[in-house]
Amino acid sequence: MTTLFLAGTISFIFSLFMTPVFIRIFKRIGWGQAIFDGLMPDQHRAKKGTPTMGGIVVVVAVVLGYFVASWVTQAPVPALLVLFMMVGLAVVGFIDDYIKTHKQRSMGLGGWAKILGQVIVAVIFIILGLSFRDDHGVTPIATKISFIRDLPFDFLQLGAVLGLILFGVFIVLIVTSTSNAVNLTDGLDGLATGASIFVVGSYLVINFWQNNQACSGPRLDPSVADKCYDVRDPLALAVVAAAIVGGLIGFLWWNTSPAQIFLGDTGSMAIGGALAAMAILSQTELLLIVLGGLYVIDTGSVIVQRAYFKATKGKRIFLMSPIHHHFELKGWAEVTVVVRFWLVSALFVVTGVALFYAEWLAH
Repeated sequence: MTTLFLAGTISFIFSLFMTPVFIRIFKRIGWGQAIFDGLMPDQHRAKKGTPTMGGIVVVVAVVLGYFVASWVTQAPVPALLVLFMMVGLAVVGFIDDYIKTHKQRSMGLGGWAKILGQVIVAVIFIILGLSFRDDHGVTPIATKISFIRDLPFDFLQLGAVLGLILFGVFIVLIVTSTSNAVNLTDGLDGLATGASIFVVGSYLVINFWQNNQACSGPRLDPSVADKCYDVRDPLALAVVAAAIVGGLIGFLWWNTSPAQIFLGDTGSMAIGGALAAMAILSQTELLLIVLGGLYVIDTGSVIVQRAYFKATKGKRIFLMSPIHHHFELKGWAEVTVVVRFWLVSALFVVTGVALFYAEWLAH
């Protein structure tokens, strides 16, 4: 418990007090947000030039908070895998942000180039996750599909080669979809940051519970041994989650409306990558769809809008997508949209955690 508190506190203090320093640095070197007509509601023009790439602050805060709390030498592989995914996708996002700010254009990396970067990071994550076995021969990543715990289906049942290929595709899909979904949600001041605090916070609770009820844990009551969780180092995952929550809370102080700095693709893709990694490593991949329901709604609105636009040759369902911009154009104040979407995210998280605990009671 002390390690959780320490990781979150250090990360929070760093992001809260160091973000203004990064804001001044980013302004000096010209890392400001570019706003283009037609891509954002007109009221967003006032945000042009606001420092972006704030995800750098969050990522540094998380890494610092985790390693100081864990005293560096006590860093299990699963925690390092989450940090690797977070940093790796932050690099992809940084390249995208840098091209935008340097060339002052709406698009940085091309769509396929961005996905290629995400795939490369995901593939390395898979290789590492299947390589490091503990004393019991358990790897950080399980090759089964999981909801609240592993489901009966194992990809290796299809054969070693075909099974691993399809498993790799499954994991890559989770990583790319989650990182891009958080990226799409990051369109209003504090929206993605606040929502992510709830979603990442749910993994703090889930991983802490898994640790207390771990099959190899000393606290497990023998009478409920058949309900235990066979997850590799869940406490380390909870510590990472605490560090991310702390970093995001500190950053939200400066990112809330009117934002003085944006996450940028650097931050949103990093957060999405961390969430995907925690879902995979805690064996709750499908539960992430519920916990991250707000991301699903925002991403779904973009998919529906584009499909309808093509099918009807120019007609639209929403005034603008993602759907949070639709409500802006309907006349809602930006703060109103953000707070209401935070509430929606919180409801999805409560539902997801309730499903997790209900499964334990009914198992």
